[in-house]
Amino acid sequence: MNWIILIIAGLFEVAFASCLGKAKEATGNDVYYWYIGFFISLTISMLLLVKATQTLPIGTAYAVWTGIGAVGTVLMGIFVFKDPANFWRIFFIFTLIGSIIGLKAVSAH
Repeated sequence: MNWIILIIAGLFEVAFASCLGKAKEATGNDVYYWYIGFFISLTISMLLLVKATQTLPIGTAYAVWTGIGAVGTVLMGIFVFKDPANFWRIFFIFTLIGSIIGLKAVSAH
């Protein structure tokens, strides 16, 4: 169950990073809404990370959490913010995903 909580926490990390990107593009009062979304997503992500680390090893949990956030944020950048998607970026995303799966596979929990 805590692996699911950790994955959800990672998805909220993607959400708070995406809110920062949208706030940078926004104008007027919309900027404040994106920052509110950032703070809500950040809070939920941190609370879920704390919950997950109550039973999962902190090193593994933190690495998986940041990995999900990094991969998700890069993908959001490519698909939403039109960041470049060249061979090496995709290659290293897959390398990171493989490392996250490897950490989960060798974890004692």
